[in-house]
Amino acid sequence: MCLICGWIYDEAAGDADHGLAPGTKWDAVPMNWTCPECGARKEDFEMVQL
Repeated sequence: MCLICGWIYDEAAGDADHGLAPGTKWDAVPMNWTCPECGARKEDFEMVQL
């Protein structure tokens, strides 16, 4: 979950608009990827239990 805006990255859905295919695990997301909602960096995300 993005600590800035609350957007949640869903591994099952990925982020196809930004080059992450469905099924892309969080560990495989590149460090230069940014939140599609607010532009926060990957380091601004925290794992949350859904």
